Amino acid sequence: MTATPNDTMPLHDVLIVGGGLVGASLAIALDAQGLDVGMLEATPAGALPAVFDQRNLSFAEATVNALGALGVMPLLAAPTGAIRRIHVSRAGDFGRIRLDARAHGRDRFGQVVVARDFGEALETRLSQLSRLTRYRPARFVGLADADADPAQRVVRIVDAGGERELRTRLLVAADGSRSSVRDALGISAREHDYAQTLLVARLRTQRPPDGTAWERLTDSGPTALLPRGDGHYGLVHGVARDHADAVAALDDATFLARVQDAFGWRAGRFLACGPRSAYPIVGCVAAQLVAPRAVLVGNAAQSLHPLGAQGFNLGLRDALTLAECIADGGDPGAPALLARHAQRRVQDRERTLAFSDGLARLTSNAAPLLRPLRSAGLLAGDAMGWLQGWLVGGAMGYRGDVPALCRQGGAA
Repeated sequence: MTATPNDTMPLHDVLIVGGGLVGASLAIALDAQGLDVGMLEATPAGALPAVFDQRNLSFAEATVNALGALGVMPLLAAPTGAIRRIHVSRAGDFGRIRLDARAHGRDRFGQVVVARDFGEALETRLSQLSRLTRYRPARFVGLADADADPAQRVVRIVDAGGERELRTRLLVAADGSRSSVRDALGISAREHDYAQTLLVARLRTQRPPDGTAWERLTDSGPTALLPRGDGHYGLVHGVARDHADAVAALDDATFLARVQDAFGWRAGRFLACGPRSAYPIVGCVAAQLVAPRAVLVGNAAQSLHPLGAQGFNLGLRDALTLAECIADGGDPGAPALLARHAQRRVQDRERTLAFSDGLARLTSNAAPLLRPLRSAGLLAGDAMGWLQGWLVGGAMGYRGDVPALCRQGGAA
């Protein structure tokens, strides 16, 4: 249901600020528990958040399992692209990493989904929830005195009726890397500007996708090709930030020639590309995940370099772990519950952050002395079974204490 401006100060069990990928998924996961859930969304009814654009999302197997169990995957209108192989190499270095799902007893590592199609499927699934109250368009503006009542949070919002207050037993910040809720809670965050911008587009090649996800690393950033379900690739081309505007302004032929030069010819000749979008890459890691009657999930908790496609997959596991903790019953904002959630997220979060950030920094460092180290790492990743197993587990979303929904139909 959509809230009206005349609603008096309601009390929700859980109030989610942010209706993007992670916030919407959390709302769906909580619905089966019979809780009173509210969700604060910046976009009006009938519109999708800006995050649901033409980007290509790489869903790990664990994510596909969970979204299938939540009833979202069957609602996708466009075909998805299966990731059956992963090929990683770096310009100027020896070696490469090649992973094949069949060698690890799987049909695929995951699937490629267009963000807009995913957003529309989420919206359809949200419309089926009977207990969710949606405040839209609405904006979080602050918190009332936390000491007024230790059993709840009082949240100030602005919507069509002006400023008003909502009460909740648990406040969830799912409002992105520039989280206003995180700031209001006084939780600090460490930022790292990778000085890169990613240009994203749909790419048509001489040879159609065969299930291989390609990642070509260079000093200025990665160039990746993700196999879409429509016979095209999803292109991600990283450039140095100070060159981004100039590259974005290139005509299609010149842009394709640049990308072909950066990537090589493994996928054949590049023939055409769709409209390009640009995304500056800045990593952000919150100092803590919880505060009294509040928790951070998704990009509000951590935003990662997209190398390795770990960001949304990690954020979804944040949300599903929280939903599991809440499902145990009792007060959803109880200190013991939040402490348990934070503890369960430690291993997965720390390993994924270390993998993503370390890979981004190492592969973009042009220092000649690092070339033998990078080459040795690529050769080892291609040849050593135990290391391949570790890489595959991470690629499929199985790190640390994984929520049960992520393991449905999968394992590891």
